[in-house]
Amino acid sequence: MPLYTIWNEGTWGEIAFAAVHCTGGDILIAMSALMLALMLTGRGWPFVAPTRRSVTVLTILFGLGYTLFSEWLNIVIRAAWAYSDLMPIIPVLDAGLSPVLQWIVIPLIAFWWASRPFSGHGNA
Repeated sequence: MPLYTIWNEGTWGEIAFAAVHCTGGDILIAMSALMLALMLTGRGWPFVAPTRRSVTVLTILFGLGYTLFSEWLNIVIRAAWAYSDLMPIIPVLDAGLSPVLQWIVIPLIAFWWASRPFSGHGNA
């Protein structure tokens, strides 16, 4: 939250609401991105390694794409929120580094963890 202006300008109630609201939104984005990736390439997932990779890459691309659109829409067009001075900005995209990394790092970790039993690296 310190990467957004609400941290300094909002009440504790507004900050708590934003945290719950944004977390719920991120869950919906993740589920939608995964479902779309599965509908396009999910045959054999999670048992087939090439399909696991395709689903992982597409899920990340869909989540990242929607996030970039949402950041632009809500910061530039709607002015629904704003970055604080602490948020590193990716120059070409004019998007915050934190939301972009969130949609790369967290799915990679989640897919790695979830696919361990199917890749021969798990202990199950």
